[in-house]
Amino acid sequence: MTATPVPDELLGRAGLPAAEAAAWTAAVPDPRGPLDAAAAALSQFLAAGRSLSSRLPDRARRSADEQAARDVLVTAMDGARDSFLRVHAAGLYDVLTGGRTRSLRLAGLLGAAAARVPGLVPDAADLAAERSRPLPAKEGVEFAQGLLVGHMLARPEAGRHLIGAMLRPLPEAIDRLGELRAAGAVDLGPVQVTRHGRAGVLELRNPRRLNAEDDVTLGPTECAVDLILLDPDIDIGVIRGGVVEHPRYPGVRVFGSGLNLTRLYHGQLDFLFYLVRDLGYVHKIYRGLVPPGPDGSPAGPGTGLTGRPDTNPEGTVEKLWIAAVERFAVGGACQLLHVMDHVIATGGSRFFLPARNEGIIPGASNLRLPRFVGDRAARQAILSGREWVAGAPDAGMLCDEVVEPAGMDRAVAARIEALTSSGLVNAAANRCTLRAGQEPLDVFREYMAAFSVEQARCHLSPALVRNLEVHWNAPARQA
Repeated sequence: MTATPVPDELLGRAGLPAAEAAAWTAAVPDPRGPLDAAAAALSQFLAAGRSLSSRLPDRARRSADEQAARDVLVTAMDGARDSFLRVHAAGLYDVLTGGRTRSLRLAGLLGAAAARVPGLVPDAADLAAERSRPLPAKEGVEFAQGLLVGHMLARPEAGRHLIGAMLRPLPEAIDRLGELRAAGAVDLGPVQVTRHGRAGVLELRNPRRLNAEDDVTLGPTECAVDLILLDPDIDIGVIRGGVVEHPRYPGVRVFGSGLNLTRLYHGQLDFLFYLVRDLGYVHKIYRGLVPPGPDGSPAGPGTGLTGRPDTNPEGTVEKLWIAAVERFAVGGACQLLHVMDHVIATGGSRFFLPARNEGIIPGASNLRLPRFVGDRAARQAILSGREWVAGAPDAGMLCDEVVEPAGMDRAVAARIEALTSSGLVNAAANRCTLRAGQEPLDVFREYMAAFSVEQARCHLSPALVRNLEVHWNAPARQA
């Protein structure tokens, strides 16, 4: 029976210097001790590992031994990062945020971490190089981002503060709020916001991709959600898909087809997309917006989610939301139904989560869907592709009204009137107390801590590439 090669032997088989490889594998740093000393030791170890890795060919040209060596290097470096973060995640977060006196969104936090502890997460140059590669050729540097965010979310004080930072309004939303209030509409490119009476309508417009979500739509969608939550003349948000350009659905509205798998396969969707989406606009719909700082800035001083008795115990400003579903709500679009207060769908509309055929985690559906349909049906949907069709008896668990296509406008208007006719004084209070029993902040925080790491594994898995090629014919599609 042949013995399993030890890591330095695998590195030697790939042509890496035997003595240098052996010394490196024996030099894994001890994470204990002061933060600065541990960070310096980690950076030195990671720099040496990157130096060894740089001597291997690109992924497409590696032999089996060279790929095995690369895997050994990556596993050891990720293990060192994990050990360091188990000890120092909370302390590092405090250093990066000035003792939680500054609110940093994910990109800013990760950029600060890359500068403070070189090698802990990819820097701007690393990310630019990775973004230039299609998904099958990626080197997996983004896994370190998921690891760092996961560890920080797992620490209660740091995690709550980070969640609060992600619930603050985007600077663009604050800049364009005056435009919405004066003109009643803001054109954000792939997203349009229009005020109709006391309602703000968010219309997603990605017509060539059946209103799929991607790196192009994400920022405008979050900005639109912010505008609806910030505008004091709006009481209710409405989300609707725009008219699409597709031979099967000519000139009709589609609520959303989920993730843009073509851009994902061609490497144009960063891993951070998943985290920014679910910690950003989706969570803002569900939990509300942390108000701007006293100076009007989106990231003013403060400690994230703090109680304010004039709003709710979490200190957020929130509103009721309606989804107007036409044709289908696939993937991420289906996930949105879990955070809506009222769902109206045209008869025959399909709701499903194609997670099984994609190979990724469907956002926060694993946390939220069982509340609507029960654990067994949720597992059938997530693991086996179960669908619901508006109008069928079991679909009532996911939508509140079923209408004919020609009746959607009237149904939305009637629901807005019904929700606002007697005032909305208790709306935020009812939402907040429902949420307190269903999904307390720490439940969401702990879920997202696990999601950050596991989604990173999925995003960089060969299984995802294979699924996209088999089920989506991704190589033949144009980005």
